[in-house]
Amino acid sequence: MSKNRNIVWVDFATLEKFMTDVFQGLGVPPEDAAICARVLIAADMRGIDSHGINRLKLIYYDRIRDGIIKPVTRVEVVREGPATAVIDGHNGMGQVIAYRSMRLAIDKAKKYGLGMVAVRNSNHYGIAGYYPLMAVDEGMIGMTGTNARPSIAPTFGVENMLGTNPLTFAMPTDEPFPFFLDCATSVTQRGKIEVYAKANKNVPPGWVIDEHGHSLTDSNRILKDLVAGTAALTPLGGIGEETAGYKGYGYATVVEILSAALQQGSYLKMLLGFQDGRKTTYNLGHFFMAVDIAAFTEVADFKKTAGDILRALRTSKKMAGADRIYTAGEKEYLVWQERKNKGVPLNLELQNEIRRMIAELGLTGYAASFL
Repeated sequence: MSKNRNIVWVDFATLEKFMTDVFQGLGVPPEDAAICARVLIAADMRGIDSHGINRLKLIYYDRIRDGIIKPVTRVEVVREGPATAVIDGHNGMGQVIAYRSMRLAIDKAKKYGLGMVAVRNSNHYGIAGYYPLMAVDEGMIGMTGTNARPSIAPTFGVENMLGTNPLTFAMPTDEPFPFFLDCATSVTQRGKIEVYAKANKNVPPGWVIDEHGHSLTDSNRILKDLVAGTAALTPLGGIGEETAGYKGYGYATVVEILSAALQQGSYLKMLLGFQDGRKTTYNLGHFFMAVDIAAFTEVADFKKTAGDILRALRTSKKMAGADRIYTAGEKEYLVWQERKNKGVPLNLELQNEIRRMIAELGLTGYAASFL
């Protein structure tokens, strides 16, 4: 661990144990607590800091204590076919619901080549990419998507209607890392703005618009305005049609439909988390798909072809001034290579949040210099 201008680096094992203890302290059963912590630390390992320990207090700790999320998860299969299933998560832990749903999709794909599971009445499930990577570990292609509380305005609109709605894929390759595309269908997402706000940094113009369609950059104000409904994120492509914002808007809508219509779950403004001015459940929807590569071709052949494609892309002609070309999943792998020995960087605000949770839950036994 080292300090640098109030930044402390803490190893993965310490943070994962701390998060597991926090979830157990909130009433999450031990096995489920371990799943939740594992999903969060997976984000921090890959440099996706917007979805790791940064979100522990705001998205999980506070919501469990407020009664918005049930710490004990009941996963109910309400409809099932040979290669499909619909699951009701009964407002339990999103990571637990998602993990079990993807596991079911993988098991079905092993038997039938394809497996798809749709989920209703769930909660924030952490880094979306965790679940497709489960399929990669089994020599499969994985895909997931989830709706979320409204924050994206439709093209030519200013009202936050759609969630950031990630559409996420992972595919095995013959390289040390898979093809791994995990991104929102908006230019940015709320978690990244939260990271900017904790660092007291402004966000770039074009990420967020106010109710008149003008760019907002004050990250702290944006977080308040998103809740108030007077600000909205822009879809991938940005404002209007000139830079193809309609494409992100369209993909976000695809995710919204697949996260609500198949399982007859909640959507759009039904996901606000407020009713009559009071906090309420979110009732999010997800979908998961696993594709058994062996049903189509030899896994090794698939991996080589996928690797050849990625290598050809990376070695193609670069623009002037560019150091290199990356493929999806490569940067996350490089961050992991750096962080596996250094750990995760925690800013001062996050350190204070961790101290408060430790004090409130009466936790002890962490080897971190700031505690």
